[in-house]
Formats: sequence, C-alpha cells, structure tokens
Amino acid sequence: MKEKKKNDLSVLLNFAGSYKGLTFLGLGLSAVAMILGMLPYICIWLVARDLIAAAPDWTQATDITRYGWLAFAFAFAGILVYFAALMCTHLAAFRTASNIRKKGMEHLMKAPLGFFDSNASGLLRNRLDGATGETETLLAHNLADIVGSIAMLLATIVLMFVFDWRMGAACLLAAVVSAGALFSMMGGKNAKLMAEYQAAQDVMSKAGTEYVRGIPVVKVFQQTVYSFRAFKQAIEDYSAKAEHYQADVCQVPQALNLTATEGAFVFLVPVALLIAPGALKGGNFAGFLTDFVFYAVFSAVISTALARVMFAASGMMMASTALGRINQVMSAPTMKITDKPKTPKDNSVSFKDVSFTYEGSDLPALDHVSFRVEPGQTVALVGPSGGGKTTAASLIPRFWDVSSGSVEVGCVDVRQTDPHVLMDQVAFVFQNTHLFKASILENVRASRPDASREEVLEALSAAQCDDIIEKLPNGIDTMIGTEGTYLSGGEQQRVALARAILKDAPIVVLDEATAFADPENEALIQKAFVKLTKRRTTSSGRRLCADRSGSGERTVIMIAHRLSTVVGADRIIVLDSGHVEEQGTHAELLAANGLYARMWTDYRKAVNWKISSESEVG
Repeated sequence: MKEKKKNDLSVLLNFAGSYKGLTFLGLGLSAVAMILGMLPYICIWLVARDLIAAAPDWTQATDITRYGWLAFAFAFAGILVYFAALMCTHLAAFRTASNIRKKGMEHLMKAPLGFFDSNASGLLRNRLDGATGETETLLAHNLADIVGSIAMLLATIVLMFVFDWRMGAACLLAAVVSAGALFSMMGGKNAKLMAEYQAAQDVMSKAGTEYVRGIPVVKVFQQTVYSFRAFKQAIEDYSAKAEHYQADVCQVPQALNLTATEGAFVFLVPVALLIAPGALKGGNFAGFLTDFVFYAVFSAVISTALARVMFAASGMMMASTALGRINQVMSAPTMKITDKPKTPKDNSVSFKDVSFTYEGSDLPALDHVSFRVEPGQTVALVGPSGGGKTTAASLIPRFWDVSSGSVEVGCVDVRQTDPHVLMDQVAFVFQNTHLFKASILENVRASRPDASREEVLEALSAAQCDDIIEKLPNGIDTMIGTEGTYLSGGEQQRVALARAILKDAPIVVLDEATAFADPENEALIQKAFVKLTKRRTTSSGRRLCADRSGSGERTVIMIAHRLSTVVGADRIIVLDSGHVEEQGTHAELLAANGLYARMWTDYRKAVNWKISSESEVG
C-alpha cells in the first residue's frame, strides 16, 4: 500500500512539469510553518516556569513580557510561512490539474470515435474533471498538511522526552491509539472499500446523465421515475456502500480516534498523579509542576497534528482512487498512426475478409465480410437488426479498427492513411443527429470552417432547408436551442445533410438518415440525397474536394431499415449475423427470393397496414 501511494504521488508530480519544484518548496515551507507554530507553546511554558519559580512574588518574573512577544512573533511568522507554503502548493496543484485535463483531452482526441459509444460523456467527464479536482485537493492541501504534521510530530516526540519521559510517553499514547484507529479505517482490506465507493459514484454519475437525457421520453409516455431502474439502483448501491463504510467500518474507530486525540490530557493525568508524591518528597515539586504544565500544553499540539494526519490520509486515499479513474481515461485505446501514410487513389471502398469483435463480446459483429464499392456507386447495407450494418459503416472512417482483414479507401488500407486525410475523404450522417448550441450558420460550417456564407447557403438549399431558414427569426444566424428555437428530428437531419454537402467529401456514409423523419421530411431528405450524391462546385466554379476517380460523383454507402429508400441503389448488400447473405440490385434480390425478398414482403405489409374504419358489433 505504501509503495502504491508513493507511485501514485510520483505520477501526479510528473504531471506538474516545471512546477514540481514549487510543490517541494511548499512542502518544506509547510514543515517550517508547523515548527514555528509549536514555538509559542514553548514560550507559554517558559512563562509558566518563571511564574512558578517567582511565586508568590510574581513581580520577579520580568521575562514573561518578552516571552509573550516572542510567542506572538512565532505565531505570526508561522501564519505567513504557511500562507506562502499554500501559495506554492496551490499554484503547483492548479497547474497539475490543468495538465491532467489537457493530457486527458489530448489522449481522448487520439481515441477512435467508437470508444465514445461505449463510454458515456457523463462518465468520462466525472473521471477526468471530477477525479482531477480530488487530486488537486491532495496536492494543494493534504500533502502540505502531511509533511507539516510529520515535522510537528517528530519535533513533539523529541520535546516530549526532554523533560520527563514518563509524562511524554503518556501523551504519545494518544498518538498510538489514534494511529491504530486510522489504520483500522483506511488500511488492510478496508482500503478497497474506497475504490468500490468511487466506482459506485462513477456508475451513479453515468446513470444520472442518462436519466436527465431521457426525461423527454418519460414525459411523452407518462412514465414515472421508477421506470429508470438503472438510475435508482445506482443511487441505492452508492448509498449502501457509503452507509456501510461510515457505519460499519468508521463509526467505532473514528469515535476512538477522536476520543484519544481530543482527550490526550486524560492519559497524562494518571501518570502525573503517580509521579507527584515522589516530587513532593524530593523537594522538586515546582519543577514537576512546570513539566506538567508543559505536557498539558503540548497535549493540544498532538491533537492538532493527529487531526491533520487523519484528514490528509483520507485525502491520500481519495486521490489514489481518483488517479485510478484518471488512468482509465489515459489508458483509452488510441488509433495507431502510420509513419509513412499513403494517399487514397480514388473514392472506392473495399472490405477484404473483414472480421471485427467488440471488446467484451464473445461473438464477432462482422465475420469474414468482403465486398467492394466502386467510385461513384451508391450501395445500401440492409438486414435484420444486429446484422452488422452500422459496424461495417463505422469501420470505414476508423471509428474502430478491424480485428482481421482490411478496409480500404481508394485501394489503401485505412490504417495506412493519415487520419486527417481519411476524415477529409469521408462525410457521415447519423440517425442521431447532434446540432451544437450555435447558429445554423456555425452548425453547417462545422464541417468546413473556412466556408463562406454564400457556400453555406448553397449547401442548405441543396439539403432542402429553404423552408427552415424562412421560418427562423434570424435566418441562418438563428441560435439553435435558445429562446424556444428548436428543430424537429427531420429538420435537424436536413441541416446535418447540409453539413455533409458543404464538406463535399468524395465518400458519404448515411446511417439511418431518415429514421426520425416524418413523411414530408423524408421526401425532402430524399431530394437532398440526390444533391448529396453529386460532386458540388462553389458559385465561383471551384470544386471543393478533388475526386481522383474522375467520375464526378460521390461514393455513397447508406444504411436503412426503410427499404423504399434503397430501391434505386446501384447495389444492395444484405448483412445478417455479421455475414454477407446476398448482394445485387433490388430486382435481382427479389428474383433470388432470399432474405431480402422476405424483408421486402414484410416491409410492404407494414406500409400497407391501416386501421379499418369498420367495427365489429357483438
């Protein structure tokens, strides 16, 4: 455990960079501040010694004023030095926290986009931002308190045995009891409880984010909060772990710890009573009384030092588990980038014996899949849910890397292509479209920030968004998501299509692009598809993205459950359980009377189904 904490601390200090030295300076100043804070107690003891020695003629104690001023000076100096120590540790802690967040974000930027499908944003935010805040507390406060308290305890131990080792040992007994209680709470098997507690907090944070996002569904379908069983279970699990740690693990040891630290004086009194008779007989009662005052005063120092150690040790435990959560972000998989990138020759797409299995799954999502999409072709991926359609589409822009085989764009393995070049080659429109809380102009321009206003308007018009722009109060400058300005699912999809059209990438991937569209929006989206499949030029005649194939048309790969949207595709590939079941044109697949034909029959039945106007009278 000690070695682990040492390693954790070393990792944190490495994040501090050039500010690491400032941390050590702050720790040294904290130790000095604590020792300065002890000196007023010695001054108090000197005052008590002189008063006892001069009694009953206390006017002879002429040095007590000087001791009083010295006590004030030491106390004031201790405050100033401690303030300087915290300034150093806070500056280093803030820089360390900033560096952790920056490095975490840099690492996440290198992670494949598919990683974010299996790791909710609320969970990542809690791990990176919340956990970083806990390490900040450790570096800014806890470390300084630990070092200062250790310096105070060492100095106290020395002083305790200077005057009377018996009373000194009695006072230190409180420290032994407190240390035992602390280890009982935080050492051994109980150290794992803190990690479980933090893990439960992560799960609750993730479930809470999903709950908030699902509130509209609850309201629409008149559900109660009890429908969110995962969130309720996460809260109960977190509450149970917190209650168990507090009531079953910490209650008795903490009570014993507080009793020992706050009542250290109790250990001193019995020993003093045993020593007092001998001091009276030996004629050294004044010296005994002086020593007793010294140890009585210093018992308060022990209480303060042990309280600091307790809270600092708790901070160390929390920081250790927090660092573990940060490491989960830092250990996220990253895309391997080739040292010698190749440039795609055209806008073809090829799957060559591709297999892919999601992490944690026993069954492959794709199993030895092979097909080729020629430049300028429109190919549809259809099949039952879970057949591997979205997985196949996500491998093209390297949301994930294949387990075996290869995916090629322009006759080049996507793993051998520079990621920036690959992303310039591919545009994609998802079924769950996300628009930023920004203007329509900035939302569309996100795909190509250097685009002019006129080019954005052209893309919006091509995506059949003219009616949307006309009804908005400020046209394309209208902010989305503010002051009651919201778009329907179909309207959002058309804006997303405008974003893809503006990017003018030679390859377009459409994943259920009409999933949330009503019939009217679906008709407009279909018109936008026609524009999307053609390579676009600006009003000045400049082609935005070179097409090395020379076909003048985009390569389109579309995923759809509504089979009516893929009837005109150049080729339809049917995926089922990760395998290519069949492929061909709509007419060819119907003639084959296979899986596609059965799906088409079921689809037509669903489309033609209607509620009868006749009612049966019994």
